[in-house]
Amino acid sequence: MRFSKISDLLFQKKNRNHTMLAVACTVILTTPTTQAAEQQFNDALRAANSGDVALLEQYQLAMQNDVLGYYPEYWKLNTNLAFQPSSNIVSFAQRYPQSAMAEKLAADYVEEKVKQSDFASAQPVLAYVSNPDQAESCAVAQVRAKSGDALVFAEYKDIWLKTDSQPEACIGLGRMMLSSPLMVAQDRQQRLWGQLRAGQSGQAIATAQTIGLNLSLAQLNQIQADPQNYLWSAPKNTQEDYAYLIFALGRLADSDLNTALASVPRAAQNTPTEIQKYLYRTVAYIGGTTVMKNSFNREVLNAFDASYGTAFSPEEAEIYARQAIRFSAWESLIRAINVMSVNQKQEDRWQYWLARASEQRGDVNAKRTAQEIYQKLAQGDDYHNLLAKDKMGQRYNSIPNNAQPNPRDLQRLSQDIHFNRAFTLRSINAPDSYINREWNWAVRQAYVKHDDGLLLAAAKRASDMGWYDRAIYAADRTVNQHNYSYRYIMPHKDSVVNHSRTTSLDPAWAYGLMRQESRFVTSARSHVGAGGLMQIMPDTAKLVARQMGETYTPAALSDMNTNIRYGTFYLSMINNQLNANPVLATAGYNAGPNRARRWQSEFQDLAADQYTESIPLLETRDYVKHVMTNATHYAVLLGQGAQSIGQRMGVIPMRMTP
Repeated sequence: MRFSKISDLLFQKKNRNHTMLAVACTVILTTPTTQAAEQQFNDALRAANSGDVALLEQYQLAMQNDVLGYYPEYWKLNTNLAFQPSSNIVSFAQRYPQSAMAEKLAADYVEEKVKQSDFASAQPVLAYVSNPDQAESCAVAQVRAKSGDALVFAEYKDIWLKTDSQPEACIGLGRMMLSSPLMVAQDRQQRLWGQLRAGQSGQAIATAQTIGLNLSLAQLNQIQADPQNYLWSAPKNTQEDYAYLIFALGRLADSDLNTALASVPRAAQNTPTEIQKYLYRTVAYIGGTTVMKNSFNREVLNAFDASYGTAFSPEEAEIYARQAIRFSAWESLIRAINVMSVNQKQEDRWQYWLARASEQRGDVNAKRTAQEIYQKLAQGDDYHNLLAKDKMGQRYNSIPNNAQPNPRDLQRLSQDIHFNRAFTLRSINAPDSYINREWNWAVRQAYVKHDDGLLLAAAKRASDMGWYDRAIYAADRTVNQHNYSYRYIMPHKDSVVNHSRTTSLDPAWAYGLMRQESRFVTSARSHVGAGGLMQIMPDTAKLVARQMGETYTPAALSDMNTNIRYGTFYLSMINNQLNANPVLATAGYNAGPNRARRWQSEFQDLAADQYTESIPLLETRDYVKHVMTNATHYAVLLGQGAQSIGQRMGVIPMRMTP
């Protein structure tokens, strides 16, 4: 089952309060007959799950005039999707244009046909795939290439050079690119070296053959068994020798980074300059991607510096940049940003760090450049925008007036087929995957049209229903008119404020964390078992209950007041353990206090933005940014005055060793 791109999977199993359902049902003007047909959705879904095509055909006829009427036919086509003629998929997409399930059916069909190498059947369906995920995008690219659009490969260089886990469609695209004449020798060499570094013997052998190198699987296996011993006496005469050398150093770095770092100078001796640079790149990349195992190491950054001058992949450039940020190596950071792709460089994140690095230079022009970047970034109100405001000496207190949908917008909402499907699915207690898909699709359709009025109407109605996560989802996507009372909604205000103050927490921080954790879905459950508004793990709840002198009961996590009470108490506990620093405590809430502490510097205090950007876990890195941004907004909404995200984040103190 393919979920929508921003499906908020943590927020499943929503509360089905009968009052909410009654409100939801008022959204759509229906007759009793139509309402009865809507109730057939779940029965039709059961028929689909059992593969009963004949019964689905009956439901298709019975529900043909229903707002959910396309589902039985969708399920019928999906029961044997791989064997459908493309005309059936095109017909469905044309009869239900720009709909959530038509797009999903088309995308899934293309994927299935690519698996069968039936590119001709997939080609007519491409026009109906408008919002592909990564796997679907790679499948579409394969079909485009087979249809004669060879230039498509230029769009997927990141796939070509990627060596970690990828969807099968992307692996297939890489193989297809391997036979393309558009991939020049330098492209193939870069791919080969990356595969050797990653220990991907089979793929490396196939890539090597396209540039006339004959690598031996037996030799690669022998090197893998004892890479350090091989490095001591490795021959350095041919291109094959250099390939084996990269492979050996990569295998050594993977098992023993410090030994690999110490071995690079000897391994690089008497090799061509580009090989020397890539040997340093090998240990730098592995060191930069194994911080969780090996911790931060200045020698890794030195190795990146030594590798400068040979081509960087987008991923390598980002890892280089984060290492430079960690060690305040501003010239290295500028070099890392300079080798990024054009699109990467323009991201707010890297523009901010380019300014941070540029202002460290002594010359007036560099400082002027930094100020120009900050001034441009300061126009927004996301994480890096708020940091830029601080650098400009501005304080954030400019939340816009809350725009409201007008009566016409509300009327259009009631008439919008996409939103009608979402509200109807919610009203009949359908599975969340369908509800969220239709809602997210409806929001996307409004967003691409810059229809702020419709988005605000959707956010208002969802908010009035207590459907807070979807209200936020809609309000977050307005372009010109905004309503922060929906975007940064504040349910359960008395409980949040009172329990925060009881534990000496800033309620804006508690709200910021809660918004990120659950989007205020009381019954939210994560895949690891965390529950409730503040996503508390059962073992954590037991610990908190003991600390508070209470008896733990599993049902407590689903109780709004108890969940907030336990969550704020636990956040306060972590905060006290971690230098009373909200960045450390936020990272600790997500990844565990021990990890947050281990990421502190052993040698000096560290600016909070540097600590945050160098967190080795992507999930935690983004989590901290979002929570700190949320908290800054909530502080203004709670009347705490003009805000500085930098002051809120503070400075990360040096870790004290026992």
